[in-house]
Amino acid sequence: MQHERRKSMSKKETSGLTIKHKVGYGLGDAGGCMTFALMTGMFTRYCMNVLQVDSRVLAGLLFVWNVWDAVNDPMMGAFMDKVYAKSHNKKGKFRPWLLRATPMLAVTAIALWTVPTFFSGVAMIAALFICKILYEGCYTMFNIPMGSLLSAMANTDEERAGLSSARGFGSIIGNLIPMVLFPLLLAQFGDSATGFGLGATVCALVGGVMCFLHYYWTEERNISDAPKSDDNAEKVKITDILNVVRVNRAFLALCIHGICICVMQNASSSLGTYMYKDVMGNIGMMSMASTIAMPLSIVFLAIAPKVAKKLGLVKMIRHGLLLSCVMYVALFALHMVMNVNIWVHIIWSSLASGFASLSVLMQWGMVGEAIDYNEYLTGKRTEGSIYGSFNLARRIGNTVGSSLAVLMLGWVGYDTAAAVQSAAAITGIKALCVLMPGIFVIGSWLAFTFVWNITPEIREKMAQSKGGQSA
Repeated sequence: MQHERRKSMSKKETSGLTIKHKVGYGLGDAGGCMTFALMTGMFTRYCMNVLQVDSRVLAGLLFVWNVWDAVNDPMMGAFMDKVYAKSHNKKGKFRPWLLRATPMLAVTAIALWTVPTFFSGVAMIAALFICKILYEGCYTMFNIPMGSLLSAMANTDEERAGLSSARGFGSIIGNLIPMVLFPLLLAQFGDSATGFGLGATVCALVGGVMCFLHYYWTEERNISDAPKSDDNAEKVKITDILNVVRVNRAFLALCIHGICICVMQNASSSLGTYMYKDVMGNIGMMSMASTIAMPLSIVFLAIAPKVAKKLGLVKMIRHGLLLSCVMYVALFALHMVMNVNIWVHIIWSSLASGFASLSVLMQWGMVGEAIDYNEYLTGKRTEGSIYGSFNLARRIGNTVGSSLAVLMLGWVGYDTAAAVQSAAAITGIKALCVLMPGIFVIGSWLAFTFVWNITPEIREKMAQSKGGQSA
């Protein structure tokens, strides 16, 4: 049993995480984000402006790609749970998958941004489709065990918070490098295959090194040496994925949050290049925006534990989301009545995004708590299935965000062939990039306000259950 397994953990295993563990864990998200950030920030422009894919065709492709992602994420999580239940691999439940996935992730990331450029017409669409499917499959193979690894490394709330913070810093670094590098390359090479291909290659290679370090600098401390028949994980079923959402309100809140916040982030990132080039008139300043956003995110991440200690984590997140929405709406109003200075836009939007990002940076510890809550409710500890299901929700958000961004560009009248966009298109881009994020941020706020149900009383019952069952 899982609780018996915890009882059998050695003193060494419960002695705490090292700096190496935390840095190694953070490098996992840094390496993954090095290529995945391009999916949200640059992929739409690559497809429409370099490959010249029609917006309606691209929206359809994005839908199909993300349906595949929606399927493979929870399936990968459940598959890992079942494989480990049968094999009890001494090297760990999750880390062996990291080693397998890392080189394939780097290769498919480079292929996605280069191979389709050698074709045209139907052949180009086919190459793009296949390369995207392969990349997303490899990313899932890496990301699910990377995320699930947190619960296998951490034994206490403090350790979960520490690893969540490390992952938050890793995410900041992994998103910053591509978002600084790519606008500079596009300013130098324009919307060309050279700029996109060079940038993707650099990001894939650097990210690959980070992913390998993530494997070598982490450790699964919660590994059972018990016989196969003694572990509840052997009884994990695919249907457990649906049961998690059905019985676990806290996890349902996280899923709603994941959908809303990923729609916001994906749409904003996909449309960011259009805001800076076509509205603000300087795409190179997008790099400056990313550079400013990094120290702001670090400040938010640094002060978050202190604020959370005073207000409570969920209350802090709710306040941050509400403030973010107000700032987005106010910025949109400014854009409607005046020509907003580019520096004002950069700082204001960075602050609005920063307040919203608190929910993203701190969500991984909450996922860990939802895993504990699910074990309390069902008696099963299925990290892979739960993390995979959470990724499913985030993928749904990515699907809606990316497809919506592409379709909305067409609806507002954006013309890829035009040197200067129409007044209606400019207004539409402003609404998509500034107002729409605020709308979806409110959805996340509603989830944490009315759906999340882990109270101090429930935490006490969970603690008592762990203590009683491990005695």
